[in-house]
Amino acid sequence: MEPDRLQLQRLELKYRISERTAGCVRDFVRSFLEIDEYGMSQPELAYPIHSLYLDSNNLRTYRETINGTNNRYKLRLRYYNDEPGSPVFFEIKRRQNDAILKQRAGVRRNAVDFLLAGQSPEPQHLLSDRPDQLVALQNFSRLMLGIQAGPRAHVAYRREAWVSTRDNSIRVTMDRDVSVAPQFRASFGLEQNRPVRPFGRMVILELKFTGRFPNWFHDLVQQFNLDRSGAAKYADGVKLLGEMNLGGRRQPETEVLPAAAIGAGGNNCVPCSTATDAAPFCASQRSNENPGGTDLSSRLWLRDPARSEELIWKLKEVPRVGCVTSLHAEDESQF
Repeated sequence: MEPDRLQLQRLELKYRISERTAGCVRDFVRSFLEIDEYGMSQPELAYPIHSLYLDSNNLRTYRETINGTNNRYKLRLRYYNDEPGSPVFFEIKRRQNDAILKQRAGVRRNAVDFLLAGQSPEPQHLLSDRPDQLVALQNFSRLMLGIQAGPRAHVAYRREAWVSTRDNSIRVTMDRDVSVAPQFRASFGLEQNRPVRPFGRMVILELKFTGRFPNWFHDLVQQFNLDRSGAAKYADGVKLLGEMNLGGRRQPETEVLPAAAIGAGGNNCVPCSTATDAAPFCASQRSNENPGGTDLSSRLWLRDPARSEELIWKLKEVPRVGCVTSLHAEDESQF
């Protein structure tokens, strides 16, 4: 899961190469680096990576990428399997001119919904008590709320990674079978729905280094006649999927509205007290200045998402209840 091999600041060069060239690059690189410990026991020395990318309604981070904005960032949730007890890594990937800077925090999977709903990051959300982890999560939350970002796309691929035996200054990765699919909720499965392959059968080679460009990197590029090319997995995936299929306001799949949603405060809604971050069982649904109620956004403040969702759905089954605008209780018996 790359917890100790992460390069927090680096330069990187990308190339699109054939599988045949990738095999030759592997033979070349093994003279200088060793295979990453997570790929050592995997078929073809590669381990799976899954990332859920967040973006705004107008796809701000995507547009900054395709426009070549110098100082830009991406927000993603990275995970490596679908086991409930495994972490999800909240990552900020910034590009400042030619440099790549990363911040990353390992989050408990059962805290993800709280954080994406806008709850302030707290130490208990994290796997580690290191102060830099909380700072990274706070920065992620600030950027996410600043552009009102939500899940947009699930990116998956297999990574073969080679690392230095001495330090973390040099890293070579080859990513295969890159696929991108629309996804608008924070679920962490391994399957994708109608994915596209932005790079086809090509392998994405990345040369990553934190200091001076290694001489043998130059020899590698020359020997295999490599040409640099862009390979932004999320952005290239969005282009192929179509901006109109990923942008715009999306109804979160955790909300509790029927097909014909009605406005907050309507005759068929159950009003309740105002939601607060401190409420153990609390959800709110608010209209977005639309009397018809069809343009809605949601915020959830949930201490126990699974139990709260169960209670909300029970309320929906009450006769004449059309939607739940907000719930609030100090104890679930009050429901």
